[in-house]
Amino acid sequence: MEKIEKLKKIFKRERIDGYVIPKNDEFFSEYIPDHNDRLNFISGFSGSYGLALILKDKNYLFVDGRYTLQANNQSKKNFEVVTIPEKMPSDIIRRKKLLVGFDPNLFTKKSLSIFFGKSECEFKPLYKNLVDEIWRRKIKKNKNKNKFFILPAGSVGEKYQSKINKITNYLKRKKSDFLFITASENNAWLFNIRGRDTKYTPIPYCYVLIDKNKNIKFFCDLKKISSTFKSYFNVEFLDIKICFKILSKIKSNKFIIDKNSCSYFFENIISKNNKILNFQDPIYFFKAIKGKQEIENIKKAHVFDGVALTKYLFWLKKNFDKKKITEISASQKLFNFRKKNKRFKFLSFPTISGTGPNGAIIHYKATKKTNRRLKKGDIYLVDSGGQYEFGTTDVTRTISLKNSNKRIKDIFTRVLKGHIAVANFKLKNNTSGAEIDFSARKYLKQIGLNYAHGTGHGVGYFLNVHEGPHAISKKNNINFQKGMIVSNEPGYYEKNKFGIRIENLIYVKGNRKGNTFENLTMAPIEKDLIMQESLNKNEKKWLNDYHKTVFRKLVKSMNKIEALELKKACSAI
Repeated sequence: MEKIEKLKKIFKRERIDGYVIPKNDEFFSEYIPDHNDRLNFISGFSGSYGLALILKDKNYLFVDGRYTLQANNQSKKNFEVVTIPEKMPSDIIRRKKLLVGFDPNLFTKKSLSIFFGKSECEFKPLYKNLVDEIWRRKIKKNKNKNKFFILPAGSVGEKYQSKINKITNYLKRKKSDFLFITASENNAWLFNIRGRDTKYTPIPYCYVLIDKNKNIKFFCDLKKISSTFKSYFNVEFLDIKICFKILSKIKSNKFIIDKNSCSYFFENIISKNNKILNFQDPIYFFKAIKGKQEIENIKKAHVFDGVALTKYLFWLKKNFDKKKITEISASQKLFNFRKKNKRFKFLSFPTISGTGPNGAIIHYKATKKTNRRLKKGDIYLVDSGGQYEFGTTDVTRTISLKNSNKRIKDIFTRVLKGHIAVANFKLKNNTSGAEIDFSARKYLKQIGLNYAHGTGHGVGYFLNVHEGPHAISKKNNINFQKGMIVSNEPGYYEKNKFGIRIENLIYVKGNRKGNTFENLTMAPIEKDLIMQESLNKNEKKWLNDYHKTVFRKLVKSMNKIEALELKKACSAI
């Protein structure tokens, strides 16, 4: 509370009635370095998405349905937790005429409009971040580890020059002079480069300005690039600190910006002297469609990942009632299994390892305080993924710890039926995620149950574990196209009791008959929680075929005992 009081004291000086603090930093990436996590500092909330609104008399923390339980556990003492989109920040302050301060580097005009568009409040950009004024922290910089690097030729589906051509052709078609690319992952895709500027995503923090004649300015911390790196590209490399000066000199041109990651600050500079066209950064669409070589590489990454996860699941089931295994020690053991593969780089997100009631917290992260032992009779949910030099993985399995609860088995089976419905969904040319999402929830809804997250998100190629523009969710209308990867993860969560989720990554495979989904994830699905009589003939066939493929792909990497366990886990039902 002391931090919040310190912040409120500054309100008087700035003549404001409130201040908003988002989760993101100025690069708008999903995972941010700890020293930029201002939301966690002020609220204690550690989830990957949220927004704090601090007013003179009250504090609000806005999160989506994935984080409602977690936010209440972590921040309820000082904040009223509000779940969006059921209630938006503008609903809270709708009838108030307040002057609210914000950091224009941390919001886009689009995000401000989404959160506060319907309110009568005024918003005042403050160029000095108020949280930074009260947060004295040392920022460690390990310069060597943070160097940007070029992907090896075998990992790349398309040369960067060809991608530049795609961009300049797009600019000419849209009659635009410039594209200002502010999403670091889009720049990573464009130049076939990666970096280590966040813990879980290999992105290089940078901005790129490209014109229709292929003149390119690349803004970054120049200490992060070597002379070899520079000489590889026909590009002008500039210090990121002068980006605003360069932009302010450009006049009477047409621009395309990325409204999801171009800050209020930069958008103002550009729009002052230029016209901003109403088009998206096209890289989101280009990046979403993986080429043939990328898909082949991603399949290899999933086999490596499947071997590690499957060995871990066998170890877990064999030992949970003999040894003291906790959520934290279990997740460390899984990390150790992944680490054995030389192609594994690091995790793609913090592992969710939750048993019993902790499994009901959708994006749970075990701490010393919450760490539970795996106990007989419970179920255990593990959602994890890895970054490999040619692929990103994300997989969830729910495991029976000798659980015999019929209701849990019924719900698990309904989640599985939803998972199979997605995997078997008949794709047409105009199929969008909104249609598919309905099928995933159908069997849970028959008994009045549902879940508070989307059914699937796009996944990057050794990049973001969550990326758009496509997704399987109620409001996503992007059509699925050949080469897109998406997760398939229906679930169910009962507060203070248990959580269930089954997640595979799938991709859109094209053939003469049309497009179909094909599984990338290779790991057995828990048969001990299935009510076999509830599956129809087609569902049983899907499960048996899937397990046949899992067995074939993984058996070569198992020792004799593991091979027998794999045979049992993948046997037909």
